[in-house]
Amino acid sequence: MTDVIDKLIDEIERSYAELTGQLSDPELLADRGRYAVAARRHAGLAEAHALALQYREAERAAAEAEEMLVADAEPDAGADDEMRDYLQQELYESRRRLDELAEEIRVQMLTRDPNDAKNVIIEIRAGTGGDEAALFAGDLYRMLMRYAEKKGYKTEVLDLMPGEEAGIKSATISVEGDYAYGNLSQENGVHRLVRISPYDAAKRRHTSFAAVFVYPEIEDDVEVAINPDDLKIDTYRAGGKGGQHVNTTDSAVRITHLPTGIVVQCQNERSQHKNKAAAMKVLKSRLYELEQRKKREKIDKLEDAKTDIAWGNQIRSYVLHPYKLIKDLRTRLETSDTEGFLDGSLDDFIKATLIFRKSRSSSP
Repeated sequence: MTDVIDKLIDEIERSYAELTGQLSDPELLADRGRYAVAARRHAGLAEAHALALQYREAERAAAEAEEMLVADAEPDAGADDEMRDYLQQELYESRRRLDELAEEIRVQMLTRDPNDAKNVIIEIRAGTGGDEAALFAGDLYRMLMRYAEKKGYKTEVLDLMPGEEAGIKSATISVEGDYAYGNLSQENGVHRLVRISPYDAAKRRHTSFAAVFVYPEIEDDVEVAINPDDLKIDTYRAGGKGGQHVNTTDSAVRITHLPTGIVVQCQNERSQHKNKAAAMKVLKSRLYELEQRKKREKIDKLEDAKTDIAWGNQIRSYVLHPYKLIKDLRTRLETSDTEGFLDGSLDDFIKATLIFRKSRSSSP
């Protein structure tokens, strides 16, 4: 364990020093795009670096206490019982603190890859369940927006399609903040809800589904080749909430990437040009993520999962009747505080999923 933590700390210190040096480079300062990427990575490592410094200090304290105990044990040392008790307590506290810090550092560095520090594009879609599924998709939309707010992330709604009665059919949002992708990618998958539907006069329980898809937002320093001939671009009049001021012109944009069948759309801005730019950003992120998934040779590819937002693909179950329980089907972590969870208190579940995925990737 100690060797692993020492290697992690060496990596943290090396990366943090390297990024600190880059941020003072005049050439980088002149390139706003590259500087923003480096600054975000530097900020994302700040907490881990602070923990690393605390670990080194606790190491020194433990070593000093142990050295003094050994010296007091010498025959001619004139050892004082009170001093020895004090040093033993210091050694115990330092080792306990080392264990705590080691665990915090381990969690901080879980599943670190170049994408974790990136901003994200999130898509939420209602699945099987009709109006109840649209209502559930709206609940997930609010949950993720509240989580982002609590983390201090910046959010922007790129596209929102309301449900027929309530909730949403789909939504696309961008989230900007330190390690937004590393955290929010744990929400990627199908979510299942069981509750009494407000649309059922007989007050029966209904099961509905909604899906969350999370993509890293691609920075300007990453090239994703897109052939213009592979794109089908449609414009249409924006609708839905707040759409009255724009629906007199064809400001909304839908882009279809013909080779993959990926479709993205944006109607949040009044300007067709701005909507097209936002849609291209989403498309770029989705193509990049698709390519990364192919490289990792994962069995459950994103586009395959989208074909069935229903039974068999869920990552989490939300039961609101006859009892209240939210259970993650990957980690088996559960909570009865359904209101708090749906209000964005996701940290414990995200941490548990990170640990779960790390343990799976480390197993033979």
